[in-house]
Amino acid sequence: MKRSVKILWRVVIGGFLLLILMFTLANFGIFGKMPSLEQLQNPEADLASEIYSSDGVLMGKYYSENRSEVKYNEISPNVINALIATEDERFYEHSGIDAKALVRAVGTLGRDGGGSTITQQVAKMMLGQGRGNIVKRVIDKMKEWIVAVKLERNFTKEEIVTLYLNRAPWGNVFGIRNASRTYFQKEPKNLKIEEAAVLIGMLKGFIYNPIGYPKASIDRRNTVINQMAVCQQHFLTEAEAARLKSKPLNYQLQKDR
Repeated sequence: MKRSVKILWRVVIGGFLLLILMFTLANFGIFGKMPSLEQLQNPEADLASEIYSSDGVLMGKYYSENRSEVKYNEISPNVINALIATEDERFYEHSGIDAKALVRAVGTLGRDGGGSTITQQVAKMMLGQGRGNIVKRVIDKMKEWIVAVKLERNFTKEEIVTLYLNRAPWGNVFGIRNASRTYFQKEPKNLKIEEAAVLIGMLKGFIYNPIGYPKASIDRRNTVINQMAVCQQHFLTEAEAARLKSKPLNYQLQKDR
C-alpha cells in the first residue's frame, strides 16, 4: 500500500474515532451540563403559575417564561400540519436527525432550508444554547443531536411536537396556547388553517408579527399555506391553498394576563 494511501486511511479512521470520543464526552457532560432523563420526562417545570379567584377567574400569573401547557388533543390539526409542512416534512420518518435534510443543507449552504428537525429544535430549547465561536457551535450541535436522539427514544412523535409547541416563542409570548389567545382570542384547538399559518409563520421571526408587520405577515402566512399544499403529505389541495391565500389578515390582539 502506498504511503499516501496509508496516511489517508489513518486520517479517516482517526477522525472517526475522534468524533466518537467527542460525542461520548458530550453525552457525559464534559462540554457542559446535559439534561437528565428526569428533566427530559418532566419538561413542564418552568410553566407559568396561574392565580385564580375563588369564583374561578384568572387574576394573574408569575413566571420566568409565560407558558401555559396544552395537550396534543387540545391543539388543532391545522397547527400540527402547518408546523410539519414548514419545519420538518419528514418528521414522522426520522429518528430525531434527518440525514437527507442535513446533506441538503450542507450542499446548498442553507439556501434551501436548514437541516434542523423539530426534535432538534426542542433539544436546542432545552439546552438554551447561545451564539459562540465555531468550536462552541460544533459542540452545541453535537449536544443537540444527542438530546434529540434521547427525546425520540423516550417520547412519541405526538409528545415531541406538543413539547415544541408548548415551548416555542412568539416574541415575548411562549407556547401555542398563549400565542393563540394573544393573537386570535381563542384556544389552539379552534384555530383555522389561515390562523395557524400566521402563527407558524411567526416562528421564523418577530418581523412576521401581524400587528407591526401586516404585509410581511401575510406573505409569510401564504408561504406556510403553499408548503402545506406542496409538501409530501399534501395537507391542502392547490385550490384550497389559493382560496386561503386570498383571505385578509384577521387577528384580534388581546394581552394574555
